[in-house]
Amino acid sequence: MLQEFVNTYVKMFFLLAPFFTMSMFLMMAEGMDSHARRRAAVRASVTVLIAITVFFFFGKPLFGLLGITLAAFQIGTGTTLFLTSVMLVLGISKPPQQTKDEDFSIVPLALPIIVGPGTIGTLMVWGTEITELKLRMVTFAGILAGGITMAMFLLQAERLQKIFGQKVLAIMTKLTALVLTALAAQIVFTGIKNF
Repeated sequence: MLQEFVNTYVKMFFLLAPFFTMSMFLMMAEGMDSHARRRAAVRASVTVLIAITVFFFFGKPLFGLLGITLAAFQIGTGTTLFLTSVMLVLGISKPPQQTKDEDFSIVPLALPIIVGPGTIGTLMVWGTEITELKLRMVTFAGILAGGITMAMFLLQAERLQKIFGQKVLAIMTKLTALVLTALAAQIVFTGIKNF
C-alpha cells in the first residue's frame, strides 16, 4: 500500500507540474504586493484541492451519465495530456492576458492551467478503475499529497524563485513535461488495449 501511495504521489506531482505552475503564478501575479499574492495562492490552492477530490470521486457517475466508456476516455485523456506536455516542452504555453484588477487565481490559474483536461481525465480514469475501498483511499491520499505539495510551491513561490533562479525553473518545467509525455502515452496505450 505504501508503494501505491508513493506511485500515485509521484504521478500527481508530475501531473500538477509544480515548477511550471509556480512560473505561471509568478508571471500572472507580477505587480501584486506580497499580501495579495499570498491570498491569490491560497485561493488557487483551495480550488485545486477541491477540484481533484471531486473529479476523483465523481468520475464514475459522470461516465455513466454521459455514456462514455473508460477506454474511450483514456484515449482522449492521454492525447490531451500528451499535447499539453509537448506544448510545455516546446515552451509555447503562455499565460492568458489579465486586466489589472482581474482575479486570476481560480480561473484560469487553478482551472484549467493547474487542473487541466489531462489531469481531470487522469483523475476520472483512476476514480473509475480503482474500486477496492482500501486501495481507493490510499490512492486518494497520494492524490491529496500531490495537491498539497503543489500548494506549498504556490505559497512559497517568491522564495523558491530566489533559491532556484529562472533558468533552473525553466529546466525543471521541461523535465516535468517530458515525464508527462511518457505518462500520457501509457494512458493512451492502456485505453487502446482495453478498447
